[in-house]
Amino acid sequence: MKQFLFILSTLIVFNLSAQTVNTKNIQPNKPKLVVGIVVDQMRWDYLYRFNDLYKPNGGFKRLLGEGFSCDNTFVPYLPTVTACGHTCVYTGTVPAIHGITGNNWWDNNLNKAVYCVEDKTVTAVGANAGEAGQMSPKNVWATTITDELRLATNFKSKVIGLSMKDRGSIIPAGHSANAAYWYDGKSGNFITSTYYMKELPEWMQQFNNKKLADSLYDKDWNLLFNKDVYLQYCDTNYEAYTSKPFGNNAAFPYNLKQFKDKDFSKILTTPYGNTLLAEAAKTAIAKEALGKHTVTDFLAVSFSSTDYVGHSFGPNSWELLETYVRLDETIGNLLDYLDKTVGKNQYTVFLTADHAGAHVPEFLNKHGIEGGRWDDGDIKKDLSDFTKAQYGTSVINAVNEHDIYLNHKVIDSLKLNLQTVKQTITEYLLKNNKVLQVVDKPNASQAAIPQKIKDMVVNGYSPTRSGDLQIIVKTGIMDAGKTGMSHGVWNAYDSHIPLLWYGADIKHGNTHRETFMTDITPTLAALLNIQMPSGSIGKVINEIVQ
Repeated sequence: MKQFLFILSTLIVFNLSAQTVNTKNIQPNKPKLVVGIVVDQMRWDYLYRFNDLYKPNGGFKRLLGEGFSCDNTFVPYLPTVTACGHTCVYTGTVPAIHGITGNNWWDNNLNKAVYCVEDKTVTAVGANAGEAGQMSPKNVWATTITDELRLATNFKSKVIGLSMKDRGSIIPAGHSANAAYWYDGKSGNFITSTYYMKELPEWMQQFNNKKLADSLYDKDWNLLFNKDVYLQYCDTNYEAYTSKPFGNNAAFPYNLKQFKDKDFSKILTTPYGNTLLAEAAKTAIAKEALGKHTVTDFLAVSFSSTDYVGHSFGPNSWELLETYVRLDETIGNLLDYLDKTVGKNQYTVFLTADHAGAHVPEFLNKHGIEGGRWDDGDIKKDLSDFTKAQYGTSVINAVNEHDIYLNHKVIDSLKLNLQTVKQTITEYLLKNNKVLQVVDKPNASQAAIPQKIKDMVVNGYSPTRSGDLQIIVKTGIMDAGKTGMSHGVWNAYDSHIPLLWYGADIKHGNTHRETFMTDITPTLAALLNIQMPSGSIGKVINEIVQ
């Protein structure tokens, strides 16, 4: 009996000891800082297309060589534009749930056009910026991963958003951020709004006072390589179908000194916009002591100049190659800075894009590939004229990203049948050789279209912020004016984006399994051991974890 009691007591002690050990291990190690990098308009293939030109210690080779790449990551909704992309990345959900259905939309309840982060109840801080400073995240209907981090740490974590674009800073930072800063092209300052603070912190005021844009203009924009290198990867130096953001100076080299202390907005369409943003990010890390607290901090950085350059010159331009090669060095320097300040393997980075981008139609055409332009403004005028001829007045409120908003009040006042009006417009549009399909958005789940496109339409539909009919254009057709390029459609060239992971607890490797933007946030939530955002529908990418 004594022997039995001895064995029993030993087992009890062992079991309690095991429970104590397990209890200690419940709380995992967490990174001191998460840095979310969104590269605006980055196609996935840029990682490999320009790979030979990237530096061995640059950002892209380092992320690919030491981190984990999800090589088959897609945008799961329409339209594939900036505001929707940033919101999807940070909420883990789609426009149907988070409410950001475009950069702009027609609000069917308010009966007016709305900009994604507009907020007339707040004012600019940091410059006399007028409407440029009247911005906040109030239009986002779901929490972000940055909100959830603040909630999980009883608001002890510091969260800061930085971008050259307001929407690229405000949305990722979330509703409860310590700060969000964006660039004002009129003043050359990074500004914020009274949603966040009454005045800029002293460090940001000092940063703005340096007027780094002017010192970057002093460098002009000259070629990094011999001209033969550009001809190996790109179109010719100048084509009539590219835009002219610098006036008559339409091809390399670009004289930027002419804009010093005159036009601070020109820097946006140069690689130096990314340089300026990275310097602001480093300053924020130092002055806000990010990564130095007892809880995880979060810095959301969105590089916007890639989008401005892409829109102006297109994916096959010398300017775009230059921008990515220089961005590679910029990100590499940022990683070096994080190693020195936060500590190697003490931070976690993810890099992705809000959307990708199409080839310029005229570039495709000269190589025998179909492509064309069809601007929303032209579509609206055409449909307004058509419906006026049919009904005596236009029934079109707006056209955004090939999304047609009908004027229901006018349709009701004329005692027209809504479905008949939709069918009449659909039949008219299908006669246009640019149109592949027209989808009745509220009934998109029943549309006779491939499931992938159907899912993207459904995921992008909000009854109060979306239109009635979605035009699905043929491959190569873009919503753009006479020059430059654009994005916004379902095709891979607009929806296939990079997704790289690097740093603390991230293993080296890659996967070709299909993943989505919506998977980024639940994966971060799992890594940080916090709750996923309120509208999250994504899945954890298990392959990346050590």
